[in-house]
Amino acid sequence: MKRLRRRRVPLGDESGLTLIEMLVAALMSVIIVGAACAMLISAVKDQPGLSRKAENVTTARYQLERVVREIRRAVKVEKATPTEVELLTRTQRTTCGGTTKASPNVQRPQCRVTYRCVGANCTRSEATESGVEVGTATIALTGIQSTSVFCFVPSTETDPSKCGAPRTGEGPPTYVGVDLAVENPDGPGILTISDGATLRTETFG
Repeated sequence: MKRLRRRRVPLGDESGLTLIEMLVAALMSVIIVGAACAMLISAVKDQPGLSRKAENVTTARYQLERVVREIRRAVKVEKATPTEVELLTRTQRTTCGGTTKASPNVQRPQCRVTYRCVGANCTRSEATESGVEVGTATIALTGIQSTSVFCFVPSTETDPSKCGAPRTGEGPPTYVGVDLAVENPDGPGILTISDGATLRTETFG
């Protein structure tokens, strides 16, 4: 009898992935996708806090600009401490503490404007030139993180032209600086926003 010989038919490339290789690839894919999801979830959770911090900084800059503008219009500093400043100035209203805006052609009354800081807020109040408080105190600065808000020139620093505690016995300060410490929107810690102005009488002088 003749033996039947099996004809070997050439097959194509039989190379591929083993079960272990497929398991390793699947595990790496799960790890990468999990890490990406964790980063996305963390970013979504942190975004409201970051937005709130950025909004606080924007608000602080706006409030600071208003205070500095009023300091620039003042003619004299009546009281100067790190948390309180009293300015003798002419407001934009017809009366001290009033709500009616004065005409540019009308002589406006001279009033005492006081910024007083307690805790995280500073209030603004008005009084007549004689010192009688009028109107209602309003919040002028919010979100303060420091206990020293105002600085003055001349100061008790070695260089009296450097803003610091007011120097007594040499007349009222001619410059008032404001330092606001708020939450840093770019990370942990505190961000300090500073500005200031020389009083109008000193500038004209």
